[in-house]
Amino acid sequence: MTAYPAWTPASRPGIVPLHPYGFGTILARSFVALRHNPKVLLGFALVVQAVAYILVTVAIGGVAIASFSRLDTVAPGSDEFDAITAGSVALTGITALVLGVLSGALGVIVQGVVVAEVAHAVVSEKPTLRAVWGRVRPVFWRLIGYSALTIGVVVIVVGVLAGIVTLLVIAATWVGALVGVLFFLALIPLYLWLTPKLFLVPSVIILEQAPVFRAIARSWQLTRGRFWSTLGVIVVISMAFGLVAQVISIPLSLVSGLVPAIIAPTGDSDVSTVIGFIALQVVGQFGILLVQCIALVVQSTSAVLVYVDARMRVEALDHDLQSYVEARDAGSGDLSDPYLVGVGRIVERPAPVPFGATPAFAGYGPPAGTAGYAAPAGYGPPSAGGYAPAPQGYAPPQGPAVPQVPTSGATTEPSPPAVDRSPTTWAAPGSSEDA
Repeated sequence: MTAYPAWTPASRPGIVPLHPYGFGTILARSFVALRHNPKVLLGFALVVQAVAYILVTVAIGGVAIASFSRLDTVAPGSDEFDAITAGSVALTGITALVLGVLSGALGVIVQGVVVAEVAHAVVSEKPTLRAVWGRVRPVFWRLIGYSALTIGVVVIVVGVLAGIVTLLVIAATWVGALVGVLFFLALIPLYLWLTPKLFLVPSVIILEQAPVFRAIARSWQLTRGRFWSTLGVIVVISMAFGLVAQVISIPLSLVSGLVPAIIAPTGDSDVSTVIGFIALQVVGQFGILLVQCIALVVQSTSAVLVYVDARMRVEALDHDLQSYVEARDAGSGDLSDPYLVGVGRIVERPAPVPFGATPAFAGYGPPAGTAGYAAPAGYGPPSAGGYAPAPQGYAPPQGPAVPQVPTSGATTEPSPPAVDRSPTTWAAPGSSEDA
């Protein structure tokens, strides 16, 4: 008796199909990921960003109050007043810079969690935050190192250019202003060129467990030939969420300017006026913070999808992912990470067929001993433009008839009448010629 394998249901679809996809798919599916696992994606990002924003605001405000409150102890306009003012501004600025860097590090952690979760969502898995963090934790310091490296390079470049402009302004004001404008304009295309090239670095660090500089080189390699599509994804998402943030902030700023006049028309700043103003500012900042969190999640998701699409096209990652999904759904255990199976593998593509040449089918080739295929029946000799059709009425030459010799005991059948191949004139049935 023949044993048939047990029936297994079809594999669950992920947030993207397991084959290479285009610009529209990457852009659309980047928003779909939010609905796949909102607790891990949006919830974690919102909590981390909100905590970072509150801590940074409180710390900067505390340092500013502590430093500027010393101005009450000295006479305005004195040398000590000017020195305390300059020191307070510098101290507050340094505090804001350091805390901003630390807040950016927290943003990198959020991006790492999003990358790990979306990698699971591609193969239709919905992990918990603990499982996602287990994938990010081994490369946590690499993410921090990459963030510190990028911030350090930006600070050095901007500092050097600012120093050059300052020296030129001291020497000649108009020359320094002109050079400063040229430097600013030159930084825009540089930023637009480097951002797509380094867009996949966090994805490579997390999914391939690569060191920082190898991840930079890998991102540069995977985005080769995909520069404009990657830049388009970045620009569209940034502009869309920037517009949404402006839509939220502009009305709130207008309302916040009218609230004091509405609550206290006489100009008395009582407690209710202050509380109303603070509450309105908190609501507005929370709305902007929510938009920023969604933008960070969507942009991080698009980076993972660009990474997966690039590896599908170059390294056939789609086959590894499909094999993993089928084996997992069939009940196999102890499966290898599909994102580590074919790292760096180059899949050979068939050579392009020249224009006008006959494509060769798999497993078939031209007849042995010939340079090509023979002309189709009914066509004349080749000409400059190819095989020319034979003239009307032309019939291929017939070879000499071979007489059939009957064998012993066999009877010969009469040959069928010859078919007249001369051209005839067609007439409708029932006409005089058909009679």
